[in-house]
Amino acid sequence: MRSCKVHHLLSAIAALACAVPAVPSAAGEPWTEREVAEHVDQARYTGVLERALLDELVARGEQLFTAKFTLGDGAGRPEATLAILPTKRKRTATKRFQRIAGLDANACSSCHNDPVPGGAGDFPVNVFVSEGFTFEDLDSTDQQFSNERNTNHLMGSGLVELLAREMTAELQTQRRQAIEKARASGETVEVALTTKGVDFGRLTAHADGTVGLDGVDGVDADLVIRPFSQKGVMTSLRQFTINALNQHHGMEASERFGPRWTDEADFDGDGVTQEITAGDVSAMVAWQASRPPPLQQVPDDAGWRQAAARGDTLFDSYGCASCHMRALPLESLRFTDPGPYDTAGTLSTAEVDDAAVYDLALLDWHGGLKRNDDGAWLVPLFGDLKRHKMVDLQVSALGNELLSQRFVERDVFQTAELWGIGSTAPYGHRGDMTTLDEVIRAHGGDARQARDRYVDAADADRSALIAFLKTLVIEQ
Repeated sequence: MRSCKVHHLLSAIAALACAVPAVPSAAGEPWTEREVAEHVDQARYTGVLERALLDELVARGEQLFTAKFTLGDGAGRPEATLAILPTKRKRTATKRFQRIAGLDANACSSCHNDPVPGGAGDFPVNVFVSEGFTFEDLDSTDQQFSNERNTNHLMGSGLVELLAREMTAELQTQRRQAIEKARASGETVEVALTTKGVDFGRLTAHADGTVGLDGVDGVDADLVIRPFSQKGVMTSLRQFTINALNQHHGMEASERFGPRWTDEADFDGDGVTQEITAGDVSAMVAWQASRPPPLQQVPDDAGWRQAAARGDTLFDSYGCASCHMRALPLESLRFTDPGPYDTAGTLSTAEVDDAAVYDLALLDWHGGLKRNDDGAWLVPLFGDLKRHKMVDLQVSALGNELLSQRFVERDVFQTAELWGIGSTAPYGHRGDMTTLDEVIRAHGGDARQARDRYVDAADADRSALIAFLKTLVIEQ
């Protein structure tokens, strides 16, 4: 009788296994000590993906995001640096792991983990941003050699990149139309650069086709919105992923470090080729792009609810929403990968025959997004995807970096999106501020007036604003 029951149980399990689409394992046998035994087939995931295929790709991406890469996978870069542009070391590294130039993490989730995988990181997992360490004996945490940064969360990041793409397209259209008008009229044309309610200054187009950029504000001269990193210098999740894999793990993506751009199959000299394929990167992008956005949580405590409601109103009256805009409208939830604005070393839409399209409307969380009267999705990121000066002579705590990054001045940072801030202490780009009160008081420069209104407010009102911010959380 017992063997009969076991037989029926095994039959039921086998039937269930056949009914559920199989997700290929990222790792082989445990004793191989490899996390990436089988690479993702890019050709399998093209065109508009149906829900089942999207779920499969996202699952592979999660496996790779949480994988603790090993020597067998290609972890380590003894002959290469962390630089975004493939760069050889001046001498072979003697240390595989070190906190400064890396390797400094085993898995992506080693740092992006609070309160869930894809979340933020505490101070101990800060990274050191440099254009590339080349002399190991000079690698240092000293501010003159690198900028120390806290780990941002990735929740809702697919929506953020989609917003950036639409904003870029609108800004570049405004530039093109101004140039066409100036040429046709023979006169200088000045145009206000505004998209989704965010003001990026003014651009001047001359009749000879040249463009004056002195009035452009908060965005690069090419008018590409780069929504990732504290400085707003990363164009896409794909670029961010390729950069981070090399910097933190020594895992080189073939699309940048392979023969096409370096003429070498093993650029980092660790004896492993094809460490991360284009399909692997696509899977990791799909997982990150599909992360549910943070939400506003109604507190159970009646006193907290009352204080948060008061703080919600004060947020606007202090002027916080002028930069931390409550929501930006998004026309489409279709995420194309590779995307349209990446440059050499990161695949772009123009470089592939059939890009994949992930319709985020297929994901259950999309139902929580509101829509405006025009039918656009409202993305409640509490940000504007614009760079601002955050330091002045009196308030300069956020100006502790000595190195510029990608030609962005030291005292200029992109507006931090506040969605999820109730779950992602500590604060500040270095993660060295323990309270929201502290980081608000550190706002200078463009945010000085809003900061002063907060500082001058009554204790109860400041407390109410904090109560409101604490309702913006990452769901666990």
